Amino acid sequence: MNVTADQLDALQELINIGVGRAASLLNEMLDSHIRLEIPFVKVLTAADTYHELATRFQNDSLATVRLGFTGSFYGTAGLIFPTESASTLVAILTGEEPGSADLDAVKIGTLSEIGNIVINGVMGSISNVLKQHMNYTIPVYLEDTIENLLLSTRVSDSNIILAQARFAIEQLEIIGDIILVFEVSTFDALINAIAKEISVT
Repeated sequence: MNVTADQLDALQELINIGVGRAASLLNEMLDSHIRLEIPFVKVLTAADTYHELATRFQNDSLATVRLGFTGSFYGTAGLIFPTESASTLVAILTGEEPGSADLDAVKIGTLSEIGNIVINGVMGSISNVLKQHMNYTIPVYLEDTIENLLLSTRVSDSNIILAQARFAIEQLEIIGDIILVFEVSTFDALINAIAKEISVT
């Protein structure tokens, strides 16, 4: 399905609403002020997504928090960022020194919570604005290369929404990617729902 510029803009706005809500929740939990921004959103094939992320991250080990969703739309959503950036983010949010043994102990729990808040914020925004119901699985934390992380989504008929999320915390920018994955049938349903919402507004 071809996505029009208006539909892509509407999709980006839905994601921006979601990360805005997520940032508000994170700010309530933390002493540091965190700002989340979405510079761009792309709709890509699985192969193009792999190529873009593999070019950017090469063979780096990445941290990711991923969960599945079902309902009006189904697929998986993940928050992916380089492991080093993940450690820096956790250190800022928890007050632990980078490289400390204690940091590793709290990293998985902290990143899982952040990923859960951000992904649920985005998916909640989509379901609320489009008036569609979705259920979510428990978030799973993984560290691996982009090739292994995307193995389950590198199928020919997958459409992937790739949104780059920029985290700004106390003047320190940490770059991460929010990846939303839809099977073709539910992706079409999503775009149709967005098109319907645009026509109403």
